[in-house]
Amino acid sequence: MNFISPCLAISLYLLFTANISPQENNFYIRLNQVGFLPEDMKSGVILSEEEIPIDKFIVIDQISNEKVYSGKIRKSDNNYSKFNKCYNFDFTKLNDSGKFIINVGNESSSPFIIGEEVYNPVVDSLMLFFRIQRCGPTHPLMHKKCHLLDASIIISSASDTSNNSVDVTGGWHDAGDYVKFFSTSALTTYMLLFAYEFDKEKFGFDNDNNNVPDILEEAKVGLDWLLRCNISDSLFVVQVQDEQDHNVGWRLPEDDSLRFGRPAFTGLSKNLVGIYSAVMSLASRIWSEKFSSDEFANRCLTSAIQKYSMRQNINDIDSTHSAFYNDKNYYGKLALGAIELYNATGIDNYLEDAVIYGDSAKQDFWWSWGDVNSLTHYKLAKVIPRFTDYIKSNINYFNAKKDSSVFNEGVNYTWGTTTSLLGAALQAILFKSLTGSKQFDSLIILQRDYILGRNPWGLSFINGIGEKYPEHIHSQIAFFNKGNLPGALSAGGAPVSIINEYEIARSDSSFSLFNSQSAAYFDDWNNYITNEATIFGNATALFVYGYFSKRK
Repeated sequence: MNFISPCLAISLYLLFTANISPQENNFYIRLNQVGFLPEDMKSGVILSEEEIPIDKFIVIDQISNEKVYSGKIRKSDNNYSKFNKCYNFDFTKLNDSGKFIINVGNESSSPFIIGEEVYNPVVDSLMLFFRIQRCGPTHPLMHKKCHLLDASIIISSASDTSNNSVDVTGGWHDAGDYVKFFSTSALTTYMLLFAYEFDKEKFGFDNDNNNVPDILEEAKVGLDWLLRCNISDSLFVVQVQDEQDHNVGWRLPEDDSLRFGRPAFTGLSKNLVGIYSAVMSLASRIWSEKFSSDEFANRCLTSAIQKYSMRQNINDIDSTHSAFYNDKNYYGKLALGAIELYNATGIDNYLEDAVIYGDSAKQDFWWSWGDVNSLTHYKLAKVIPRFTDYIKSNINYFNAKKDSSVFNEGVNYTWGTTTSLLGAALQAILFKSLTGSKQFDSLIILQRDYILGRNPWGLSFINGIGEKYPEHIHSQIAFFNKGNLPGALSAGGAPVSIINEYEIARSDSSFSLFNSQSAAYFDDWNNYITNEATIFGNATALFVYGYFSKRK
């Protein structure tokens, strides 16, 4: 979100950018800086403005300093911006575990690891981000409990304001500001529950040893807040705080000067009813099966059934007060609510609704907070296999797109590129789960690798992960913690046309050499387009990297 940074950002920028300036080389090696599973496809890219007089690469074991593999460098069919000579290299046949670097002539890559558990630390870091985003008395990380008076004002329309208070404490701040949204909080909570249900072994880890899987512990933060937002049979609180949050300077959440008058905005619509019913229905099954907590499970399911029953008499789409996160239609999310209600109750009417809404949703050829139809089609395909075809249509689109770029991106650059790339991988994972097909394994791995360094800027877009990563993420908590925001997924490169539209003042030019009109990135405190993290983006990343994790 857009808020104004103090002038101190400039001096901090100078302090923190020293270690991520681009190399002064004739060519640049780009690959996943975290590493690979032994059986993975393993590849990298070389960017150059002219032909390089080298035809092979060497893999060096960093412990023994010995050569363990070598191979041919091959010219790419694609180029990038002014880098007219791009090359690919592949070392898939190297299956040995260890820590390695790639040498091309006198140039070396970032170090990387090959091993079975290489992605566990990535997942653990991504989980920490949600604790940092926690609001209220929820034991947050890196800041104190905050916004304990949410909310003293209820606004149902521009002309209808009440001074009555409502308890909507808790939940998560959506991004770098301190606004809370029902839509993204519900979707994020669903994604956490969905991941756990998808693979309880991979997502059932309990790092804090309290006998509750960490991912369910985090989901409970979302569930509790959503239940508080269900303030009556006919209303949700859909947003807490508004644009005034962006106009009072940077501060830690516990020091928020606006904490005494944060408004709560209300609404109800088919899209919100859909995602709420989905979350609560899935939660009811998990809490009943995992914890034998029938009281909480029944509360969730009763709430889901009641809200879903309202769908015929409410607006199709409910816009948030700030016009953020406005869905285009309601079909996909309402279908998701219906299929999860069917899964929880076994009532055929819900399945019939889900089929009608699911077919109306169709393919979305995308992934974002408003484009999650593949979740619906995946759940429907578990019952009615033909819904797999919708997911495959999406993946065919992403797969064709990846073949037209040297970095093999499956989607066009946009605001929130990293989330959309990982969403393409997520959908391919769902297709593989349904069919057993390995047809799109390369799509999955190449999107995964792009995020971790196989991209124009040679950055891992997850804070604290890899050798080089964003150090000036657009987050107030990061700003007051020397750029540290563990596990935060930066939004990544975006078209210059989008960035210029918002006229963002910035001082960073560290990566200008690698920017193009279609994809520019700035590691700058102020740049909320390329350098902000969101809870939904992190939930998407958590699923994808969790898929590659292995727990003992």
